[in-house]
Amino acid sequence: MNAPHPISLLTACDLRRDQIKHFLSTTKLFARALQNGNSIPLLNGITVVNLFFENSTRTRISFEVATRKLAGSVLNFAVSTSSLQKGETLIDTVLNIQAMAGDCLVVRHSSAGSPNVLAQKLKIPIINAGDGFHEHPTQGLLDAYTIEEKLGQIEGKNIIILGDIAHSRVARSNIYILKKLGATVAVCGPPTLLPPNPEALGVKFAYRIEELLPQADVVIALRIQMERQNKMQIPSLAEYSRIWGLNRERVKLLKKEAIILHPGPINRGVEISSDVADGPHSVILDQVFNGVLVRMAVLAEICNPKGLSQWLKTGGANV
Repeated sequence: MNAPHPISLLTACDLRRDQIKHFLSTTKLFARALQNGNSIPLLNGITVVNLFFENSTRTRISFEVATRKLAGSVLNFAVSTSSLQKGETLIDTVLNIQAMAGDCLVVRHSSAGSPNVLAQKLKIPIINAGDGFHEHPTQGLLDAYTIEEKLGQIEGKNIIILGDIAHSRVARSNIYILKKLGATVAVCGPPTLLPPNPEALGVKFAYRIEELLPQADVVIALRIQMERQNKMQIPSLAEYSRIWGLNRERVKLLKKEAIILHPGPINRGVEISSDVADGPHSVILDQVFNGVLVRMAVLAEICNPKGLSQWLKTGGANV
């Protein structure tokens, strides 16, 4: 069954359960098709513009790779050398990109809500690649896909999100998606890095990770986001690592089959030690690989829903 097609992907909060499941099932089929060496030219003739106002490695590159694997063209917009540096407004910039035949805009911006503002002005679809500490919907989807891939299902699983919850767009998108898929979600971190009322998000919370680890099926560790904090909200990184960091001793409390995720970039020795990041519980590099697959599914669904529907009906034999 095909879910209704969103015009843009701006927030995970607005995605229905059936739409989430549709993205995940499409991702699984894309993974199988690529493994079998099949071509998936669903974006042939389509240009995707990556408009990133914040630094990015995994997200920007994975959108680029995903576009190329679907036979689309990609344009990476260089903010530092654009007319934005001459005073041109963001709206005028994207209107000019649209006029030059951009078919889809992937946006990362430090201001929460900026993709929504652009979506009101443009006739082309927009994919939110992270806006301030609001949301990061494709990261939420790829984390959900990774969990489902490794554990078989998400429903009924106990998932901990650990770290800088208050400033994390990843945490918000993960909470929305994982709860809709039937998981029990808990957040943990220093009181200064949790939202004022974490229970309002519909999650459990704790200030000490040891309380949650024995029951956890999944731990998602987050980076301390100094660039989004108004002032130092923890005594020191060393103190954070000592009390909340995932290390060898704390990981011993986990079930044997539990998995550890991290959206990156990793600060080794702060939120997670190297032996844990590279250890048997870690699926961090699987997340990176799955990011390409999930973003293929998102791009195909948003840019060419009719073509994707036909591809799905024929089992990937035709476009």
